[in-house]
Amino acid sequence: MQVTCSICDAKEEINDRSPIAKQLRNRPIHTYLCDKCNDRIKIRTIERWETGKFRLYKKKPTKNDW
Repeated sequence: MQVTCSICDAKEEINDRSPIAKQLRNRPIHTYLCDKCNDRIKIRTIERWETGKFRLYKKKPTKNDW
């Protein structure tokens, strides 16, 4: 399966039977990121976490009395 990175427009070939290929076929809203872009985003996210200004907003758990 040929895929295109949504950030740098690099075209890559991935295995048709891989979990990523299945995810892209079944849910077209998901986007593919090449390894280079994925690593860059990962590194910059870690740098923002270390500054202390990064907040991850999580849903508050609701109590279910059922």
